[in-house]
Amino acid sequence: MSIRLGDIAPDFQAETTKGIINFHDWIGNGWAILFSHPKDFTPVCTTELGYMAKMAPEFAKKNCKVIGLSVDPVESHLRWEKDIEETQGTAVNYPMIGDPTLAIAKLYDMLPADEPGTSEGRTPLTNQTVRTVFIINPDKKVMLHLTYPMSTGRNFHEIMRVLDSMQLTAAHKVSTPVNWNPGDDVIIPAALPEAEAREKYPVGLKIVKPYLRYVPQPGQN
Repeated sequence: MSIRLGDIAPDFQAETTKGIINFHDWIGNGWAILFSHPKDFTPVCTTELGYMAKMAPEFAKKNCKVIGLSVDPVESHLRWEKDIEETQGTAVNYPMIGDPTLAIAKLYDMLPADEPGTSEGRTPLTNQTVRTVFIINPDKKVMLHLTYPMSTGRNFHEIMRVLDSMQLTAAHKVSTPVNWNPGDDVIIPAALPEAEAREKYPVGLKIVKPYLRYVPQPGQN
């Protein structure tokens, strides 16, 4: 199946480094980030998993859980985690899903549904499309999916920026412009009539074009 923005994230049960989970139950009423890896003991992914462990507490403050996936068994993940802690200076503090049958990679359209075999004997190259970040909202809808090449490490500060934008726009019905960062001005949706916009934002409304109107970020002290 193809995963599109706004689709319900497929539910599944899986073994992880923190025990068996049912994905939707594990997400609960908050946000979640699922990020995948093509193989254990790969260099770029080692740096990513370690860095995400450092950032996971910051995501938790934003009511967002983090979970990883790699196309290998959990027993392999646990050995890999020792290398990650040794080389990156931080222990992996979130679950890592084992996917040796490739079932979840197929469920999330990272591998073709008819892909044969298991993780046994596969290489990072044959799994190279299992390099996707998914952000899932409290309604269990996929709000972002972004696939990286194997040679390029992911920027988790950008993932956090996107999460900040999604949470802000969900709460206040605004949009964020190019290169937005928390605290910057935001955009009023074009569908809001100007009279209502002026009433809703009596201070700070800046009209560049009828369809391009900025206001200070709502909700700031």
